[in-house]
Amino acid sequence: MSLIVNGTATEPPADPRVSLLDHLRETLHLAGTKKGCNQGACGACTVLVDGERILSCLALAVQYDGRAITTIEGLAEGDALHPLQAAFIEHDGFQCGYCTPGQICSAIGMAAEARRGVPSHVSADLDAEVTLSREEVQERMSGNLCRCGAHNGIIAAIQQTVAGEVAA
Repeated sequence: MSLIVNGTATEPPADPRVSLLDHLRETLHLAGTKKGCNQGACGACTVLVDGERILSCLALAVQYDGRAITTIEGLAEGDALHPLQAAFIEHDGFQCGYCTPGQICSAIGMAAEARRGVPSHVSADLDAEVTLSREEVQERMSGNLCRCGAHNGIIAAIQQTVAGEVAA
């Protein structure tokens, strides 16, 4: 059994009751994924598993045997930031930065959902191609909270990068 975290095979925790979040932070020392509410309500712990966003505080690490787990640390290519990371800087999409890793991972997962045609609560036509309007992005990112007030910068960064990928 092994977990593939940011492209590297790692041992799962010895205790099968350990959450993926705690395993990432405490065992693998990947501090980018944050523990916010530890109840799945804030999105600070969002990571990607096989490209889909999950709340790592609600997941047991052992559930992800052999699956590709990507944290904020795994998005950059060496010294080159992921385009969404760069857009967060450009649009001042963070203040304290606590929610930023979860916001970025969630936005990447959200874009993949939109490319697959998954509708949201505000999608007007459930069969139409998804267009990531401001309203769509806000709805799809509503599970990721920012208490600092950087919401406008977050939405602008997502629309500049991820929303453009979906439309292409």
